[in-house]
This record gives sequence, C-alpha cells and structure tokens, in this order.
Amino acid sequence: MNPDIEDILISEEEIASAVNRLGEQLTTEYAGKNPLVVCILKGSVLFLSDLVRAMDCPLELDFMDLSSYGGGMESSGQVRILKDLDTDVSGRDVLIVEDIVDTGNTLSKIFNLFEQRNAASVKVVTFLNKPERRTADVKVDYVGVEIPDKFVVGYGMDFDEQYRGLPYIGILKPSVYSHLFN
Repeated sequence: MNPDIEDILISEEEIASAVNRLGEQLTTEYAGKNPLVVCILKGSVLFLSDLVRAMDCPLELDFMDLSSYGGGMESSGQVRILKDLDTDVSGRDVLIVEDIVDTGNTLSKIFNLFEQRNAASVKVVTFLNKPERRTADVKVDYVGVEIPDKFVVGYGMDFDEQYRGLPYIGILKPSVYSHLFN
C-alpha cells in the first residue's frame, strides 16, 4: 500500500466487480443503440477503459476536460471547459462517464450544455458517488460504489495529479494535504 494512503476503501477485486455489474446494466440499457460515451478527463479514463470493455454493444467515444478543482481538494464551484467534444451530440443518446460525483456542479453544467446541444438523452454512470456532498440537483443513473465523505485517490483519481495509477481506491492521509489549511 502507498505510504500516503490511510486505508484502502475499495480493493481491486471490488472495483472489477462493480465495473462488470455496470457493464451488464449498460449493455441492456443501450442494446440496439449506438450511444456516445463521453469520458470526463482525466480521472475517468481508467474507469472508462474498463467499463467499455465490459459493455457488449456498439458505442462511440469522446472526451471532455472540465475543471472545478484546480490544485485543491474542494470544488471551486466554477466549472471551466478545457477540452470540448469533437462529436455533435444532437439527436444522440449520451452516456457521461464520471470517476466521482461529489457536489454535482460539474455534472449540472454538462447536463445544461448537452440539453442546449439537443442530445436525445443524457445519462450518467459514475464509479463513485458521494451523495452527502451534493449541492446541485443532478440525477446519477448508474453508480458503481457509494462512499462516505472522505478524500479518495486511486483508479484514476488524484490529488495534485498524483496517485492516479493506484489500482485501488484509497483514503488519502490528512498529513498529505493539511498544508493547504495552514
């Protein structure tokens, strides 16, 4: 275990099980359709890779990069588009892939954007869900794992661009980020 990790919250095996379950649900949901699967960069990349391999249906991929965190650990509430889609969503069934839904502010902005762009449908699959932190009224259609309000890293999720490659979801030790509060 990485020395900066206080505890492993979700093991590699639990990740695989949740991804396989979601893949089966999404295969059923999108049977006979060709959804546009939109990965929210960067944290969702590992989840997306595993998820689309677990889905047995035609699909297309695209990527968006949005920022609401900067280098901190709390959402700023301001969402900026750093990289927009290359694909037109008009008339498309869109599946947004998130690593974690926390406040829901980023997701709310994406929903509004895709609605303005006339997507036929917009659904969300997230690996982690923190409902107690929600400040925006957003619907999460598919959830891998619901977690408590802890600062987590690993499986694509980071703190200051570190820890993304951990094969598990770990709780970051407060000593790693406590300097932000001094």
